[in-house]
Amino acid sequence: MSPASTSTTAYGEPEYWDKRYASESGPFDWYQKYSALAPLLRLYIPTRSRVLVVGCGNSAFSEGMVKDGYEEVVNVDVSSVVIEAMQRKYIDLPQLKYMQMDVRDMSAFQSGSFDAVCDKGTLDSILCGTDSRENAAKMLHEVERVLKDNGVYLLITYGSPAYRLRLLKDLCAWTIKLHVIEKTLTEDSPKSLSWELTKPVPLDEGGSLEATTGIKNPDVHYIYVCTKQKTVTAQV
Repeated sequence: MSPASTSTTAYGEPEYWDKRYASESGPFDWYQKYSALAPLLRLYIPTRSRVLVVGCGNSAFSEGMVKDGYEEVVNVDVSSVVIEAMQRKYIDLPQLKYMQMDVRDMSAFQSGSFDAVCDKGTLDSILCGTDSRENAAKMLHEVERVLKDNGVYLLITYGSPAYRLRLLKDLCAWTIKLHVIEKTLTEDSPKSLSWELTKPVPLDEGGSLEATTGIKNPDVHYIYVCTKQKTVTAQV
């Protein structure tokens, strides 16, 4: 089943993913492959980091990270079907760990136990389901909890700043930088519209790219680099 052949509301339901992964034979990468995003990951996430990939699915993204030198990549997904398949597939790759888990409740992980969290479409899927705002809040609070102080939440999404930036700022205390990458890069892509992946994009107060770049509705994926602010302990 292709992503375009079903209602997007199903993306928020665990049953949909179990059924989908039971019928899929090969890996599928949402939005971007690791090779396209690698320069940005290396910029913000050192290879020695303990990394959590939420909503991993059957993507080869985490395999790409390990091949690039990342030492510990923990992967979670709500679908037990895909987790069991990935555990079998990567049984001989100890740097990769796979666990069945709902990102709205990651109590199996201690607070402050990860240096970075990577999300390639999982928040988007939750926002497609029922009670989307409530469930997104639960997920983001859990992501913030499991991150160490100054840890990084790397969110790759189709959500423009006018919507995602407000959600991120309303729900958690982050320092946020925005990067963008073209959805499809070809030899015929206009050079004038190319974005430098590792260079943050300036934003105005309303989250408008047009006001700062002069480009309206760019055909890009947005990457929010959200750094967890250091916890301040109250003095007694």
